[in-house]
Amino acid sequence: MPLFADIWRVGVIESSIQAVAAAGGLHAAPVRWLPEEPSYRFLADPFGLWRDGRIHLFAEAYDYRTRHGVIDYLELDSDYRPVRRETVIREPWHLSYPVVFEADGETWMTPEAFRSGTFTLYRAQRFPDVWEPVAKIAFDTPAIDPTFFQWEGRWWCAYSPDGAQRDKQGKMHLAHADRLEGPWTPHPGNPVRIDLASSRPGGTPFIHENRLHLPVQDCTRTYGGDLRLLIVNVLTPNRFEAEATAILKSPVDAGRYTGGRHTLAACGPVTLFDAKQQKVSPRGLAIDIARKIRERGAKAGRSA
Repeated sequence: MPLFADIWRVGVIESSIQAVAAAGGLHAAPVRWLPEEPSYRFLADPFGLWRDGRIHLFAEAYDYRTRHGVIDYLELDSDYRPVRRETVIREPWHLSYPVVFEADGETWMTPEAFRSGTFTLYRAQRFPDVWEPVAKIAFDTPAIDPTFFQWEGRWWCAYSPDGAQRDKQGKMHLAHADRLEGPWTPHPGNPVRIDLASSRPGGTPFIHENRLHLPVQDCTRTYGGDLRLLIVNVLTPNRFEAEATAILKSPVDAGRYTGGRHTLAACGPVTLFDAKQQKVSPRGLAIDIARKIRERGAKAGRSA
């Protein structure tokens, strides 16, 4: 872990995502926090499905000692306490942002894997713990925080492009397809939005007051500094028009986790989100330096 590092924690708001939108933030309903992770680790990017009165939650599990993210599954009971947990997808590359949804009688997951240079669509072979890769999807750029949804008879994906930090945090691309497996067509207006305050996807799209809403990150202050909603006025294969709301108000009882939020996800009658604290750790910096030395030694050994 570097000297200054983001440590994320997952919370459950006892309110639907539409109610969060109507209230203008996360402050108007009780929050249940998941337990903190061990040192140098965190859970972030929570997405989930509500089945049989329980939350089936999927999240990025990250360890600063390896700088590698995997997808963990957590089952929460009726009191929002974890009663089961296991890693369900692990790849040689970093994984995060595991959007999970139901469509065509199947359960799908679309985790971000832009460092692999490609994108893989997964389907539940046995929910919730066995996932099979179904298709490789090619976009016009490695997709960061790819967010899939259906709108007016088409599949859409909103994502940020690879590139400089301002591109990753301040641009939005779109693509559409007739089938989830593709082929996918990039929007001719890409990037359809350029704004550090409201372009990078940050959660599950939803309908509120008959309008499409996309949660997005506000990265003007810091990466994942705040959340807004992007209200879509026009979305067609040739046009895109949208307006951003004010920053969503933060939860009342965030404790140390007041440094930002970057995921807002619908899950039946509740809403999932994450919040961060920026931790200062000289020991974490030493761990990070040691990791880099090991990696350089291994690379030198392979090239010898």
